[in-house]
Amino acid sequence: MKIVIFAAALRKTSLNRLLAIQSVQLLRKETKHQIDYRDFHEFEMPIYNGDLEEMSGIPEGGIRFVEMLSGADAIIISTPEYNGGIPGALKNALDWASRHEPVPISGKPLLLLSASPGSLGGVRGLWHTRVPLEALGAIVFPEMFGLQKADEAFGPDGTFKDHKTEIRLEALLRKFISVSERLTQN
Repeated sequence: MKIVIFAAALRKTSLNRLLAIQSVQLLRKETKHQIDYRDFHEFEMPIYNGDLEEMSGIPEGGIRFVEMLSGADAIIISTPEYNGGIPGALKNALDWASRHEPVPISGKPLLLLSASPGSLGGVRGLWHTRVPLEALGAIVFPEMFGLQKADEAFGPDGTFKDHKTEIRLEALLRKFISVSERLTQN
């Protein structure tokens, strides 16, 4: 099984990038599956516009995004929360990906994570992010991971300061992998 992980964040110092990288490290320790970490900068694309699509099709960054999602058996996204909702860059990438036939996330298990300096850990944004993913046919895992006060959660080496946080994320990743294995066997 191939698991693709990316942070839907454009900031170089993104807390969600750190969370995605921690997930990659935990998964590589825990599973024999192929883990593919991708940088969201690989998928730069203009804001979705039907006229632009009609003139020139899905842009290069959108095609790379579709190819990444199409090649995955399971997907993990660590996403920031912007004003209580889904970040525009992620929503835009999903809008472009939805124009591909078949939709590349349809029928695929997907786990949502978020890291936020706030006290809610980005959970409001995770609920908003579920909506377009489910509308596009992804099988969004019912549990989500919100890392609150994430600006204080990582040490200088990028790992979790609190071992309990690592244990909590590791347990969720294990459950997601177990369900994904069963879903992708069919």
